[in-house]
Parts: sequence; structure tokens; C-alpha cells
Amino acid sequence: MEGSVYQRLAEHLDRAINGVPMSPHLMEILHILYPGEEAEVALSLAIYENRTLSQLQGMMPDKADRLEEILSSMARRGTVLTVQKPGRERTYRLLPSVVGFAEAPYLAGDDTPELRRLARHWKEYLDAEFGEELAREVPLIRVVPVGESLRDPSQVLPFDALEELLDRVDFYAVGHCPCRQMAKFLGQGCDHPLERCMHFGTMGRYLVETGKARAVDKEEALRILRQATEEGLIHVCDNVEGHIRTICNCCPCCCGFFRAKLNRGLHTVSSSSYVARVSEEDCAGCGTCEERCPVGAVKVSGDVAVVDPEVCIGCGVCTPTCQEEAIRLEVRERISPPMSLQEFISARLKA
Repeated sequence: MEGSVYQRLAEHLDRAINGVPMSPHLMEILHILYPGEEAEVALSLAIYENRTLSQLQGMMPDKADRLEEILSSMARRGTVLTVQKPGRERTYRLLPSVVGFAEAPYLAGDDTPELRRLARHWKEYLDAEFGEELAREVPLIRVVPVGESLRDPSQVLPFDALEELLDRVDFYAVGHCPCRQMAKFLGQGCDHPLERCMHFGTMGRYLVETGKARAVDKEEALRILRQATEEGLIHVCDNVEGHIRTICNCCPCCCGFFRAKLNRGLHTVSSSSYVARVSEEDCAGCGTCEERCPVGAVKVSGDVAVVDPEVCIGCGVCTPTCQEEAIRLEVRERISPPMSLQEFISARLKA
């Protein structure tokens, strides 16, 4: 009976815009994250529709008296998103894999045997079936360039201006990077700071309420982004225009999306609308940009840095430390702006 519950749960979660292909590692992940009755409750929760406690009690009368406690446990665990709006009944919906139950358990920075065991299964799953799932035709995330990296600041596109993106949200939170947490548990990874994963609006409130992130104001959010730039991290966000839930500050050694892209050649990240260009007259050939480039797009040839535009993702990480200001971002010939949320969901589900 238990096996059939987890089989059905996997099929239910696989209907999301980022599904969960069947795998022994997925089964282990689901057993850890949805223990006991929580797996059964999850089957009655929708992924893209909020449901109230009273609605869910009507769907699960045998659990009605304990359902609020079970849902609260799932929210703390990182499998259910709970929303409380002023004057309205609290609602619940199932979190998808990404952004969702893959990341949420790690955002608080906790270190438990359960999370360490979970990290092993996520790595194996990502290196196989789940990496392929991330690489549907329309990537879940896109690169947002460092604003100061543009040769002509007036060329910044509305959906690429970080400060303007932050103006669109009404709540800011920061948590630990789940990818670096998992890598650390596996004895891998890097020394980049952990508290660099930013969440906004409804998602941010949920994470703060459940102790997975801390609330910050816009000024601190911008300060964290500037620090991430100095540290050579890549800004990425939802691949949707006018809709921002999360800004990750990624390193290619730990990030699941970038590992799948760089190690397996999978199309998991949408590049920005920009590409790095070098002024040969100004370039000193020092090699700093080559060292900073997270995807290996910059090489020093002779006395000049050379950018491979086919590899460059337009992040701008190469630019802040160029003393000569010889390398900057310019708009690519083809600009593909992100879609609306509805277009994005439709495209992902069709891919």
C-alpha cells in the first residue's frame, strides 16, 4: 500500500512545470520528505491552486481533526506552501520540485542526518533523470547581468534591471543556498558564502514564517546582490517577465542548473540578452577576466582577452575587476525577452 502512495505522489508531482521523472532516487527523496500520512495528504493538494483548510477537510474527512497539524508540519518541512492574507482564511498548496521541495529544506542552513542523506539522493538524481527534466526547451531560470557591466547603461532592458525588479515586490527575504549546502554535506563545493539565496513576495513570507529565511529590506537585498557580484557569483531569476519570486546567486561548482549545463551540455539556464566584448586597445591581457568567468567563455590569447560569444552567458561577472574597463557587456543581436507567467507555464508543460 505504501509503495502505491509514493508511486501516485510521484505521478502527481510530475504534472508540474518542472516534473519529477521516475527513479529509485526519487522514491528515496519522497520517502524522506513525505513521511507517513504526509504523502497521503499531498495527493489531495494542488500545485497551482490554493485550497483552504475547510476545503481540504472536506476532501479528507478521516483526517479532518488532525489536518491543520499535518499541513503545518509539511510547511515546516518544505513541501507545502502556506499563504495567510489579512482577513482571509489560510490556504495551502503543494510545492513543486523547483523552486520548491528541492531547495526549501536547506534554506535555513540546518545540518541533520536526514538532510545529508537527502543531499546524496539529490546529487544522483540530478546527474541522471532530473538533470534532463531541468533541460526542457524553455529553461526555468535566466541570467540577470550585473548592471554596471554594460558598456552603455542606457541599453539595459526593463526585465534585466535588478533594482527595478526589486521595486516590483513587496517583501524581501534571504536564506542559505541549498546547492552549496548540499555540496558541503557531500564534501564538495566551494568557500562562497551560504546566505545568498533571495526570495520575495508570497514565497519570501512563507519562508520567513517557517524559519527558513530571514526578512530583509530592499537596501539589504541590494547590498547582498552587490556582495555576490564582488564574490563572482551569477545572478539568476525566474525566466518570466514581470514575475520574480527568487534571485539565486550561483556558483558553477555547486549549482545544479549550472552543473547540468557545464558538465552535461544541457540547456538548463537561459543566457541574458548581452554578451561580453573586449576592447583590444584597452585590454592589458592580465587574465583576471579569464579567472573570473564562471563558464570558461574568456581566454587570453597573446596579450588580449578573447570572448567566445557562443559560450558567454552574459552574466557580467568578468567586468567588475577589470582595471582597464576593457571588457563590458553589449546587447546581443537577437534579444529574446522572457514570457508572461501564463505563456511560460504553457510552454513548459508542452516541452
